[in-house]
Amino acid sequence: MALAIYRKYRPATFDALLGQELTVRILKEAAKTGNLAHAYLFAGPRGTGKTTTARLIAKIANCETRTKDEKFRAKGEPCNQCTACREIDEGRFLDVMEIDAASNRGIDDIRELKENLRAAPSMGRYKIIIFDEAHQLSKDAWNALLKTLEEPPAQVILILATTEVEKVPPTITSRTQTFHFRSVTRDEIAEKLAMVAKAESVKASEEALDLIASAAEGSFRDAESLFDQLITFRGKELSVEDVEKMIGKVAFTKLSGFVELLLRKNLDDALARVEEIQDGGYSLLQFTKDVVQYLRRVAVLSYQPAMEKKFAAELTDEHMKTLLTHAKLFAPEHLELIKTFIRAYSQMRYSQFPLIPLEVAIIEGLSARRE
Repeated sequence: MALAIYRKYRPATFDALLGQELTVRILKEAAKTGNLAHAYLFAGPRGTGKTTTARLIAKIANCETRTKDEKFRAKGEPCNQCTACREIDEGRFLDVMEIDAASNRGIDDIRELKENLRAAPSMGRYKIIIFDEAHQLSKDAWNALLKTLEEPPAQVILILATTEVEKVPPTITSRTQTFHFRSVTRDEIAEKLAMVAKAESVKASEEALDLIASAAEGSFRDAESLFDQLITFRGKELSVEDVEKMIGKVAFTKLSGFVELLLRKNLDDALARVEEIQDGGYSLLQFTKDVVQYLRRVAVLSYQPAMEKKFAAELTDEHMKTLLTHAKLFAPEHLELIKTFIRAYSQMRYSQFPLIPLEVAIIEGLSARRE
């Protein structure tokens, strides 16, 4: 069975971990000096590198080359060549346990784990316990885990990963080193996808990769999984049309073209364009959401030009140029247009006829302005 792309291209070193520069810098320094903590809490959106970082720590703690070579240890990275590193990458290292907290959330599960932790590591220097979606542990399970976090066995490192850090009890967070993983930008995801496409000999247009990155909403894993699905479906050549059909989301060019019709109060063509989008099989709900987000950026740029720098980190140069052009077209009356589309989006979510609220929003938003 072929290895999934998100697993095949999982970062094997801290330097390869994109988008989390501060976390990487701190953990590399700890690795260089051998000052790994006994407990970590990694919090942040899905697909941003929390579990990958946990596995990197597991490799750092058990890497045989680091144990023997002081000069190499000063690099703060795993060697990825020794038996421990290879087996951790392959998921075969017995001293690294990944626990799904959603399925193993009770006090009995934690008691069983605590018994296991009393035994010495069987293969490496440290036992690494990784709790995925740790916020789903029960109250009793947290209480049972508390003592272990206060006085962990000398050769145990506990790592909690969560997408909802606010649900983790303060008594737990105070006993861990906490790192917040930020949502990665569309540019960072597109850059990673371009690297993967080159390695896999896939020809993909820049706009196609950008659309995949946009659909991933800040998650490397989601982007790579979608890319994997696309090349399974379309082979070694991907166009933006292929991506649109797969995800039901229109590309930037079509989206910006529609918004320009709105800003220029072109009611007839705007209605015709929506009809084309529906006939093309795209998700009208997703399209409306994208329109609102696009108009929001246009409005913000119109009133606060300094935001250009932030948006430039999320868009290509060509897309940014289009956005700036539309910001010049934006007028105070268009604020009502945004509100109208937000209302339409809310109605569309529960309607069996999503086209109607969208068409009404366009008519209400533009017909009065043509008079």
